[in-house]
Amino acid sequence: MFITLCFGGLLGSALTYAVGNKDKIITSIPEELREFVETYEDITDNYYEEIDRDKLLDAGIQGMIGFLGDKYSVYMDEEATEDFNTEVEGTYIGIGVEIQRLEVGGDTVVATVFENGPSAKAGLKEGDILEKIDGEDVKSITNLSDVSKKVKGKSGTTVKLTIRREEKTMDVTVMREKVDLTSVEGRIIEKDGAKVGYIAIDIFAANSTSQFEKELEKLENEKIEGLIIDVRGNTGGYLSTVEEISSLFLEKGKNIYQLDTKGIIEAVKDKTKAKRDYPVTVLIDGGSASASEILASAIKESYPKGNVLGVNSYGKGTVQKAYQLESGATVKYTIQKWLTPNGNWINETGVEPTIKVEFNSEPYKENPTDENDNQLQEALKNIKEQLDKENSSKNENIIDIPE
Repeated sequence: MFITLCFGGLLGSALTYAVGNKDKIITSIPEELREFVETYEDITDNYYEEIDRDKLLDAGIQGMIGFLGDKYSVYMDEEATEDFNTEVEGTYIGIGVEIQRLEVGGDTVVATVFENGPSAKAGLKEGDILEKIDGEDVKSITNLSDVSKKVKGKSGTTVKLTIRREEKTMDVTVMREKVDLTSVEGRIIEKDGAKVGYIAIDIFAANSTSQFEKELEKLENEKIEGLIIDVRGNTGGYLSTVEEISSLFLEKGKNIYQLDTKGIIEAVKDKTKAKRDYPVTVLIDGGSASASEILASAIKESYPKGNVLGVNSYGKGTVQKAYQLESGATVKYTIQKWLTPNGNWINETGVEPTIKVEFNSEPYKENPTDENDNQLQEALKNIKEQLDKENSSKNENIIDIPE
């Protein structure tokens, strides 16, 4: 969805300074911003009711972003910014659980306990019912998001949870600390005697490269002969992350993608020595966007043994910059177009798969297994065919030399 993330800001600082020092407006901000600041000052000084200065300033910023008419350029308040940063950084300060509530006023249940996280160390288990947080009745907290806020806190602090497990009620004290979110999972799938690696990427977060490399190393230690990378439903993430992952496969000097900055085209090339030589198939769908599309097009156009299987991807061919304001809010706006290695702009059309396969959802919904995932099965079939073709070609080149 976005690509690069920057913090702090010249405009935010300039406006804050100017507003707090009215006499210095003329010299402290560019001339084109004077009317904006003067209007702000006039409203806050003379409006007949009390005005929240911060909210008024936020409204002005939202107006600028809305004027762009770009669905990828947005304003996020402080709470949305926190969620956004957690997702793209792949880490947060908390206790390492996911909670859910099936109905209003119902039980709050621990749905997931992150492996090696603070809650796992403290002995929490999936299925535990959360009854109190530091003595406060959880059922009195209307919104699940408010429950989550009360559990979170500063690193190194503790929270006392009262939980019910089966018929027992107990208190568990959990230390809040940095928790890593898992965005990459891998395993081996056997296909007619061939070992094929499978890696799913949920988002291209800041820590996804290290997770991907770890999974890939494990798979290659098991002697995989091909690899499937699943980015179905992956809406994007950091540009640097998808560069790093793509560079694990391409030859040095190959184009990963290109950037179009107001008509100036720059090719972004693989600068690493790392490369692979086995068949790689990327699974995509209509929810694969942005960084997912960069990976798919890099494998499609710059990797000799690469294929893309599924249906056309989302079609987001732009790059966003996220800019955090002093208030804690964030503005995210488009700064560039990105092009495929061959210079194609996939905006609104998506990456076209080399092997088109519609997803047959009914069998998978009833029984979500590898066997009922027809796109995955077609990817396995394609890799096996490539391997058989390579082996056949090798055998044809063997010449018997008589004694």
